Amino acid sequence: MARERDRNAQGRAEQARPRDRLGRPLPYGVEGVEPISEEPLPPAETLAYARQLLDAGRPFAAHEALEVRWKSCPEEERPLWQGLAQVCVGLTHHERGNAVGAERLVERAAGQLEAYAATAAPAYGLDLAGLVDCARARLRGDAAPC
Repeated sequence: MARERDRNAQGRAEQARPRDRLGRPLPYGVEGVEPISEEPLPPAETLAYARQLLDAGRPFAAHEALEVRWKSCPEEERPLWQGLAQVCVGLTHHERGNAVGAERLVERAAGQLEAYAATAAPAYGLDLAGLVDCARARLRGDAAPC
């Protein structure tokens, strides 16, 4: 018998199943990584938190942190946060062994971030081209931490 979908206090679908560091669901009752907060953070705090998660080897969680910001940011900033989240999903696919998916997501992110960099919208101190170059290098396997 299939298990009913997990719901939060408001009745919205919510995944309560534990996950591994790459976001893969684990069986109920198994200890997974600590879930991240779904409360939006200010831009600088979001970037610091995502960086901390990446440094801890949790690119999927970094994607989730950036996605929270993406869903709550001003309209003109959405391509930035979406592109950053896509980079992290690309890194997640890379670590899961999905080279094709990783490359596609990083290239999709590159397009988003390149278009965003051409606007006057804030990049919050990020070198967007350098970030994409670093992600591409990681996919090739020749990247130092960036």
